[in-house]
Amino acid sequence: MEDFDDIRPYRDDEVRPVIERLLDDPALSRALAKFEHPLLFKFIPGWISNKVQDTLGEDLAHVQTIHDVQLVIEKYLDKLIESTTDGLTSEGLDQLDADEPYLFISNHRDISMDPALVNYMIYHHGLDTLQIAIGDNLLKRPFLSDLMRLNKSFLVKRSVQGRDLLRASKQLSAYIHHCIKSGENVWIAQREGRAKDGIDKTETAIIKMLHMADRESLLKLTLQESINSLNIVPVSISYEFDPCDRFKAEELHTIETDGKFEKDENSDVRSILTGIVGNKGAVHVAFGEKIVFNDAVTAEGVARHIDEEIIRNYKLHALNYLAMEVLQKDYIDFSSLPELLGLSAAEINHKRKIFRKRLNSMPKKLQPYVVNMYANPVIRKAEIIAQK
Repeated sequence: MEDFDDIRPYRDDEVRPVIERLLDDPALSRALAKFEHPLLFKFIPGWISNKVQDTLGEDLAHVQTIHDVQLVIEKYLDKLIESTTDGLTSEGLDQLDADEPYLFISNHRDISMDPALVNYMIYHHGLDTLQIAIGDNLLKRPFLSDLMRLNKSFLVKRSVQGRDLLRASKQLSAYIHHCIKSGENVWIAQREGRAKDGIDKTETAIIKMLHMADRESLLKLTLQESINSLNIVPVSISYEFDPCDRFKAEELHTIETDGKFEKDENSDVRSILTGIVGNKGAVHVAFGEKIVFNDAVTAEGVARHIDEEIIRNYKLHALNYLAMEVLQKDYIDFSSLPELLGLSAAEINHKRKIFRKRLNSMPKKLQPYVVNMYANPVIRKAEIIAQK
């Protein structure tokens, strides 16, 4: 395990010192206070930060192990699901075997909620909780790295270049294989960075990375053998509302107009917190079939297979179709939506008003990006069905 010390999650014996460090870090209490109590923070930042720090200390006073940490997180997650969603549903869990470790590869819409919801669903189905891959580019503040690694997250080194990047990829590949061989479930996103345009597509580089450890081992496994050994299960996460849709639209617009988008040190923290506490509407998590290749395959072929599973199992919400209605009015007969979605005409009209109000709350220059963001899953799913 020494080979993975710089990327692995914390161990039980490291938990308490890390928590004490977090409680002493004013950056954490200030970030939480500013987000949870923006008005109070504006006028009395010191007092409200201290109150948040005291509450955090009380919540974490009994925590000694990773399991204790995850019990605290579960309590908060229960409340979040109740307060920020209109229901959490799932399918495909019955295909999973609690005695078999899996590498869950999901689409990526939200920094923290994607793995949190997959973790929540498998845990309540009787499987062990996940080891979670998280990019070190998101952890510019030390307290974020500590928080993530307390929750069984391991680091993906995205800030390295050249030979260091190759070494980091080999280390990451070896660590994921180590987890699976040790009976640990693992989650990794299908791509680096969230799908800000609503198009879910697996990066071939991730498939090549997964093969590295086996390709260069004494066994020199083929890609087919390596992929089969990982017990990959594609996962589709469908949010009715994306709490960060406006932020994503701003980024896409800036890239299109200026050629690039520069994050400040608060961008990722803002996206993480907004994704956690923002309204998500109905949320669905679909677990696909475990991938098994009987013939030789390429990295592109593996990525394509994962894409097809994720898109095929993606649950289209009313808002996806209503965005499509804005984008292309003659795409289908939209008066058939009640029958298609099992909702009343009044419910569809209510959601139509909600979507229009959401769009109108944003600058006109951002609205096309938001429309495309919600409409693209409809287009992609239709393409996959047509190919079959």
